[in-house]
This record gives sequence, structure tokens and C-alpha cells, in this order.
Amino acid sequence: MTAAQGGRMTRVALVGDRAPHIRAHGHIPPLLAAIADSDDLLLDTYWVATCDVDEGTLKEFDAIWLVPGSPYRDESGAVEAARIARVHGIPFLGTCGGFQHALLEFARHECGFPDIGHAENTPWAEEHLIVPLACSLMAWEGVVHVQSGSLAEGVLGTDLITGRYQCAYGLSSTYRDVLQQHGMRWSGVDGDGEVRIAELPDHPFFLATLFQPELSEGDESAQAITVALVRAAVAHKESRPVPVGPSA
Repeated sequence: MTAAQGGRMTRVALVGDRAPHIRAHGHIPPLLAAIADSDDLLLDTYWVATCDVDEGTLKEFDAIWLVPGSPYRDESGAVEAARIARVHGIPFLGTCGGFQHALLEFARHECGFPDIGHAENTPWAEEHLIVPLACSLMAWEGVVHVQSGSLAEGVLGTDLITGRYQCAYGLSSTYRDVLQQHGMRWSGVDGDGEVRIAELPDHPFFLATLFQPELSEGDESAQAITVALVRAAVAHKESRPVPVGPSA
């Protein structure tokens, strides 16, 4: 009997507002399906709109991927998805807008900035954690230097990759140090030292990238991030108690 025939289903929540014009949304499900086939897994991927995020439901998943597509319909739902993954130890991946909102969640709930904003979503906010990039990264590729000894390096197997971007917003340098002091690790930067990968070392698997590994077709290093998320989800599933059915 194969693992897929006899194992329990591994469930991955794709949190985002699914839309046919967003390239990543078309790439992610087949990418996950290919990994499941390669690893002989029972993998269920389920889309959760940002307006439907609910802690009781989402914490039952084995992994949460906060996918690209910002501005999201419900910023609070995107932020809540990152919080649920962080506080419940659920494997998490945030890419592009997911990166931005994972940092927003951390700043609001761990760093004492409850009202800090995202310039794309709330341009009127007094403080912005996520701000327009000096140079837009829409349809852009760039080198990312990966920090030695980080989760990102262990996942990627290299200290240098090329990231593919579809974004125009990133982390404000004003708040970089304070997030780091509260436990966020900047594990990847571009040639100018700007943050492109973030992670939480005390979490089982919490990784966020401003670039989109799901668009890196043929690039095994970048796609290794998705493989690692799936394998972390399997480990999370196996750490859960086996459900007990009704007595015969």
C-alpha cells in the first residue's frame, strides 16, 4: 500500500482572493499537485477568501499559504491568516502580498504598532510599515543573497538565487530593526541590502518572500520553497493525534 493509498490527507489552505488574471493563482494548484504526485501524498488544497478567514476553521489546516493578489478584498482577513499560522505553529508561506501582510501582522501584534498601515491599502494612515518601493519590481527578476544558517538557506540549498517579482511595495527601512529585535529574521536581501525574505526562527516553518517562487518555472532552487512547505505540512499533520472514529 502506498502512502497516498493509506495515509491521512494533508490539507493546505490557499488564502487569497482567487482571480483568473493573477498568474500566481493559476500556477500554485498544479505546482502543489505535482509535488504531491512526486512525493506520493494525499494533498488537498483549499482556497479561502480573505473575507472568509476564520480561526476555528483555518487552524485545522496543516499549512497556510498567503498567496499574492493584494490589495486583498479584506486586509484584516489576510493579516489574521498570518496571525493564526504564527500563534498555532502552523507551517506558513507568504509570497508577494503574503510577505507584506505577514510583516504587517507581526508589527501590529508583536511589536506594539496596532495601527500601522500598508500604503497601498490605507494611504491615509499616520504610519506605514509597507511602502512604495523606490523602484517598482513589477515583472522584474533580481538576485537575492540568502543568509547562512537560515531556514531559507536550508530550504533553497544555496546562498544566492534569482527571484521573480510582481510588486511595487516593500518593507519600510524605518521599522526594520524593531521587527528584528522582536524576533523576525531577515534571511534574504537584494544587492542593495533590501529585505526580500523573512522568517521566524522559533516557529516550525514560517517563511515569507517578496518574490514569487511559484512563478519560477524550471528553477528548482526557487521552487524548493514550495516543496519545503508541503513537507512541513506533512510533518504537522503527522504530529496531530489520529482522529478516533465511532465505536463499532
